[in-house]
Amino acid sequence: MPRVLGVDIPNEKRLEVAITYLFGIGPTTARKLLKELSMRGDVRAKDLSDEEVARLASHIDANYTVEGTLRRQVLSNLNRLKDISCYRGLRHRRGLPVRGQRTRCNARSRKGPRKTVANKKILRK
Repeated sequence: MPRVLGVDIPNEKRLEVAITYLFGIGPTTARKLLKELSMRGDVRAKDLSDEEVARLASHIDANYTVEGTLRRQVLSNLNRLKDISCYRGLRHRRGLPVRGQRTRCNARSRKGPRKTVANKKILRK
C-alpha cells in the first residue's frame, strides 16, 4: 500500500478514488489534483512508482490543508463558536442540529437514541 502523508491508500483502487482516503480531499479535489500533476486517474495505486508517490505527497502537503492540520482547524473553529456562545456554538454544545433542521421529529442522528419519559400515574382515593 502506498503511504501518502501518513495514510495508507488502497492498492486496488484507481488513483482518483484512492487519494480521497485522505481527510480533506474529495472527488472534485482529487480530479483537480491529478490534473495539476498531469497524472492519470485510471492507474491503480499499486502501479505508482516511489517517485510519483513522493511527488503527489509533496504537492498535497504544499498546496492543500489535509489530515491532522485540517482536523485541528475544524476543531478550533467549533471551540471558537462554543466559546463566544453564539447560536451555532450553543447547538453544538447541546448536541442538537445546527443548521435549522426541525427537532420535533427526526434529528435522531444528532440527538442519539430516544430517552423515553414515563407518564406519572394518577393516585386514586
